[in-house]
Amino acid sequence: MSKTVLIADDSRFLRNLIKNILFKEGYELFIEASDGAYAVSLYKERNPDIVLLDLTMPNLNGIDALKRIIEFDPEAKVIICSAMGQKRFILEAIQSGAKDFIIKPNFNELIPAIRKLFC
Repeated sequence: MSKTVLIADDSRFLRNLIKNILFKEGYELFIEASDGAYAVSLYKERNPDIVLLDLTMPNLNGIDALKRIIEFDPEAKVIICSAMGQKRFILEAIQSGAKDFIIKPNFNELIPAIRKLFC
């Protein structure tokens, strides 16, 4: 799979877990960020096909990073992956431009959510 995936999460363990899930599905090109500000910078520099953003990160939270990415590229394919699955966070993420919201650590919906982006 030749799609580039930006994984932004302050937990190295979760970044690796997500990479392993995606690698098993054929994804091989990964960019990693441990904070929201770096994720925005990497998006602007590398223009990945998919962005997986956590909500709780240092330097810039996921919602603000999402807003900056969407402001830079309104067509960005961003999925929020967060343990903070309360309805208000999901609504704010979708209203801010996220294409989907996956509640960690249940990643069963991750691959179907990514596939939907490219149908």
